[in-house]
Amino acid sequence: MDTNQNDNIVRQAEEQEALKSIYGEDWKEDFGDGCWSIALSEGTLSLELFITLTDVYPNQGPPLFQILAPSLTRPEMVEITNILQDIYLDNIGETVIFQWVEKAREWLQDRVAVKDAVTAASASFEEVEELENFDGGHEIWTKYYEKEDQVSEETLPGPKIIHGDPISFKKSTFQGHVANVTSVDQVKQVLSNLMENKKIAHATHNMYAYRIYREDAKSFSQDCDDDGETQAGSRLLHLLQIMDTRNIVVVVSRWYGGVHLGPDRFRLINNAARQVIEKANLLPSQEQKKRH
Repeated sequence: MDTNQNDNIVRQAEEQEALKSIYGEDWKEDFGDGCWSIALSEGTLSLELFITLTDVYPNQGPPLFQILAPSLTRPEMVEITNILQDIYLDNIGETVIFQWVEKAREWLQDRVAVKDAVTAASASFEEVEELENFDGGHEIWTKYYEKEDQVSEETLPGPKIIHGDPISFKKSTFQGHVANVTSVDQVKQVLSNLMENKKIAHATHNMYAYRIYREDAKSFSQDCDDDGETQAGSRLLHLLQIMDTRNIVVVVSRWYGGVHLGPDRFRLINNAARQVIEKANLLPSQEQKKRH
């Protein structure tokens, strides 16, 4: 076995461990021989992504993928297939399965949003208003938030904090927060500053993970905390590792709405974290990856 093939096996094993940690039983081995699948569903649309690992992945080539999606039209199938192919071409030599899964999920969400917008446009104003007020997630998210009671973050010491858009699902709301940090002390400062915000301080959970690259030791200093949401912190840390982020702390606040979400909560937590990291432009460039 040559060096490249051996390295591929090691990197595939590390990626599988991370994917199992993030997606749990949703990420399953179907037929053995390196074939895995995950089923994604958003509203009335769904697809199942089958991925077969190859001897050349990830260093010399991509894994094989197949999409099973009876609810999609042929043009939609062509569109999502091209999107996944482009992701690999933009990340040659890197592990891409997590990016494929999350992009496919995001694409489904966008398609559902378009369909819902068309449906809403045909409804009366009163009907739309009733639908918008049905889910209590936004109400819970704003319950403790009064603008005049908040401390201006511009006056607080420490790194600048970027806040993501809130994601509401079945009366729970999730929001990501991220900051660029270079030390554990800065991580503590970010956490302290976030708690100055009454809305965030009153969240049911504020789980977090951080990953700091130590140039002197050529290694990472990293840790996480669940804040009562079992396994959420470790899954966030796996997310940072699989995205190969460095020198950041990401916090996800959850306001519980009274409806148990089961495994869906981990997907929503990861989505909130990924979105705010992308919003803050804290994903490493290809050149940064090569340097480390």
